[in-house]
Amino acid sequence: MHIKPITLDGRTLEGGGQLLRLAISLSALTHLPLSFFSIRANRAPRKASAQPAGGLKAAHLAAVEWLAGATQAETEGMVKGSQKLEFRPLRRGEFVAEKKKGKEGKGGVWRDVYGDDGKGERVVRRETEIVLDSPGSICLILQAVLPYLLFHAPNTEESSSAGAANMNSSIPLRITINGGTNVSKSPSIEYIEQVLIPLLVSKVGVPPITTRIVKRGWSSGRADVGAVQFDLTPFPSGSKLPEFHFTERGEVTKMHVSILASDATARNTLRKKVVEKLLDRYPDVEIVFPVEEDTKNGARLYLLVVAETSNGYRLGRDCLWERKSNASMLETVAHTVTRDLEAELQRGGCVDEYMQDQLVVFQALAQGRSVVDSGEDMHATLHTKTARWVVEQLLGLGFDEGGSCSGCGFEIGKNFLDREKAERAVEESVEELGRLEIA
Repeated sequence: MHIKPITLDGRTLEGGGQLLRLAISLSALTHLPLSFFSIRANRAPRKASAQPAGGLKAAHLAAVEWLAGATQAETEGMVKGSQKLEFRPLRRGEFVAEKKKGKEGKGGVWRDVYGDDGKGERVVRRETEIVLDSPGSICLILQAVLPYLLFHAPNTEESSSAGAANMNSSIPLRITINGGTNVSKSPSIEYIEQVLIPLLVSKVGVPPITTRIVKRGWSSGRADVGAVQFDLTPFPSGSKLPEFHFTERGEVTKMHVSILASDATARNTLRKKVVEKLLDRYPDVEIVFPVEEDTKNGARLYLLVVAETSNGYRLGRDCLWERKSNASMLETVAHTVTRDLEAELQRGGCVDEYMQDQLVVFQALAQGRSVVDSGEDMHATLHTKTARWVVEQLLGLGFDEGGSCSGCGFEIGKNFLDREKAERAVEESVEELGRLEIA
């Protein structure tokens, strides 16, 4: 069945990489072909750079290439710097790899790991890797591929060849992503571990996701490429994500403070300043320190403060300082982060402004109306508006002023295009019946 590609203008709204990442992610799941033009064309070139503005950067390209390999997509324009891209998935989120042990298939992205579970040797895990030779954001690459990892399902033949006892069972996946763990203008791995993943698992209802930092990667100081390993098990075939409701935030009960700095003196000073500011506003709150780490470079400093509430919500604010640190700077970082977090909490919402847009794709895929309360006077951010626009273009879904959305009820393992075709046939039949009744 030939389907005309959905054309997307890469300059729309925020006009950055998020538009591309979300659209490609949904395309990989739904099999809807896409045609992009003017990708990131609103972006200004860096000073003293001979490179043109916009286009695909290395990190964008890494995510697109991996999803293209996973779905055997036909592509055009998949080169660094390109502002045009054609993406046409040929397989419905299937496992693409040879059935030989330890070998990737032609164009495939997965490697089978075999083990004996007491019932004979079978596939116990599937592994893959996204390679990036620069400290582009690991977390933004994850943003592009995570929906596919969670919502795709192997077909019956693949499950049988893997030795699955239950054809609806899911095989655990491990993906290692190379790049930067702490990168400017991007979520940090600490934010992913302490805010995004806990909310996705406990409030949205996705399967557990575990992380392991193999090596840190930084965009500041001397550029350093790192790697993070993510382990998860996809939703089982035939299932749907139920609607979810982010409401009634509750009271702040705990603060999580993560500090990464180049020496013990800086870490201790920053810790003291942050604690003083938090206790001044929340004298009875529990304060914990999940991460305190030596960055081994004076131009690398990172602070994340996460507020946890009585109803299990988490809101965070952070700062990545990319210049040499001093006492005055430590005061500035502590003040900025705690002040911005307090502003988030005063709005009374269940998510911070950086989480808002990351929930859009899950609202769109869920069955039923999902609600996300962002708080008083907190309108949709530009990133959120962009994500909602992409969902509207691909899935025809809308969001109300309060941020609610009735999702498409994406069924794991079912061909989305077959459903769309069936729904169109029903609509045409109803219209024809109406015409007959009028006649």
